Amino acid sequence: MISSSIPEDCILGESQVDSYPIMTCTGRNRHGKVAKEITSKGYCSTKNQFYYGLKLHALAFRRKGRISFPEGLILTPAQDNDLTVFKQVWGDKLSDRVIFGDKIYSDFEYFNDTKRENQNLQMMTPVKAIKGETQVSKQRNKAYNDLFSTAVSKLRQPIESFFNRLNERTSIQRAGKVRSTPGLLIHAMGKIAIAFIYLIFKY
Repeated sequence: MISSSIPEDCILGESQVDSYPIMTCTGRNRHGKVAKEITSKGYCSTKNQFYYGLKLHALAFRRKGRISFPEGLILTPAQDNDLTVFKQVWGDKLSDRVIFGDKIYSDFEYFNDTKRENQNLQMMTPVKAIKGETQVSKQRNKAYNDLFSTAVSKLRQPIESFFNRLNERTSIQRAGKVRSTPGLLIHAMGKIAIAFIYLIFKY
């Protein structure tokens, strides 16, 4: 569905990456009882909320002035680190690409590695505080860092809109009524399939 439906306005050399929670239950002290073999406890910083469930990870092509179009989707337990998933699933497969992500994808050592340089793979994230950096250095670089972070955040915002639109049309995030592992997989994959069938990503 994805590979055969890529819009012509996708910028193939620029992508965005992010994840979205699929919640079977919420709360710091709650214990998930559904689909334990594929779910785990995670934290959603956007909602400032602990939950049990899955994460839907997306790597998406940037489209100028429009919502991103996904080139790759993967489900993992909620506790899985976004950067680790990116490295394992997409890191060695991409080339000639600039990727925009949030701070969790910041790993200078990984992306400055010779292999990644040979792939021409760059990750752009908002500036992350450097441990041990002096206050003088922080102040000296503040204006540049703020401008850069704002620019990156603006360029990655469409993938957040992609997830929001997906949830608006399918309610994929709410999986509280699911009662089994097959049911959770059908919930997640079925919602994604429905979204593509109705072509909600093409506008």
